[in-house]
Amino acid sequence: MALSDYLDGKTVAVTGAAGSVGSAFIDCVLNNNDATVRAIDHSEDGVFSLHQHFGAQPNMTSVLADIRDQNRMTEIASGVDIIFHCAALKHVLTCEHSPNDAIATNVVGVQNIIRAALHNKVPVLVLTSTDKAVNPTNVMGTSKLMSERLITAANNYSSGITTFCSTRFGNVLGSRGSVYRVFKKQIKKGGPISLTSPEMTRFIMTANEAIHLIMSAGKLSLGGEVFVPKMRCIRMDDFAHAMIEFYAPKYGFSPADIPIDIIGPRPGEKMWEDLMTREECDRSLELDNFYAILPEDGSMLRKINYEYSGGSQKTASDVVRCSHDGPFMSHDEIVALLREDMGDDGPFDMTL
Repeated sequence: MALSDYLDGKTVAVTGAAGSVGSAFIDCVLNNNDATVRAIDHSEDGVFSLHQHFGAQPNMTSVLADIRDQNRMTEIASGVDIIFHCAALKHVLTCEHSPNDAIATNVVGVQNIIRAALHNKVPVLVLTSTDKAVNPTNVMGTSKLMSERLITAANNYSSGITTFCSTRFGNVLGSRGSVYRVFKKQIKKGGPISLTSPEMTRFIMTANEAIHLIMSAGKLSLGGEVFVPKMRCIRMDDFAHAMIEFYAPKYGFSPADIPIDIIGPRPGEKMWEDLMTREECDRSLELDNFYAILPEDGSMLRKINYEYSGGSQKTASDVVRCSHDGPFMSHDEIVALLREDMGDDGPFDMTL
């Protein structure tokens, strides 16, 4: 049985539907499931692009709406079986410059989605979060940490009708605004590549891994968890050189022709990322492909027996919590990943 089969016959709402992960997720659902999709986005151009890309499919409706609008979210969630909440302000620098908007979208917007789910008795709500929510040093990470805590706390007053959970992403390779896209454009112009620091490290995941995580969370969640995938670590210097080797010849350059400029970290940017805190590790279970961080204060929650069907579920022990700890992908492994998952155009080139 396919992982996504539990969505068959259900009405699925996806916020941030015109974004990289949201649109890829919808594409997966429409191609693999007998489900009805409500694709929600606040961008008029984004909704138009959804229409252009997916066409007039009878089981999909594109909706122009803003998650900051509580009443609108409550209307749209009527009759929905599961909400995948992908909408967020996700760029560190943007959130540093516009912290009020980051709070309005990433915190108040999440609370609006929670209220809409509770009002309509939606069975499942899955939030997409980020590893930047762990030990945050910037507005974006702090706001996403708050959104995770709101989702976990929502289980306190859901009375068991709605199951709330979060997923914690690393850097999704090829997503809109990602370093992959920045480097690719710079290589196409003949360089230079703008590298913050050769010592910077990140956790990395592919679009398919991100979709698998979202699907798994919706199927497995018992309430209040944060699901974290087992991700690979990369050095940004290694990634830059692999990108140059892979793409320079495609644009008529020799890899030696593409220089690298070291520009230093931008405001709020971390030199490394963390998967979970040490305290979270102590209350996490290790499943086959990811970790389930259980809620911290069990005394406040409705009683939940956290036993998952399928796979091992031992207490997390040897967790690589920091991207600086490695092990790191080799140059050849990164090139192979680019060749497999990127091709010439990348996985999200529906220009949304």
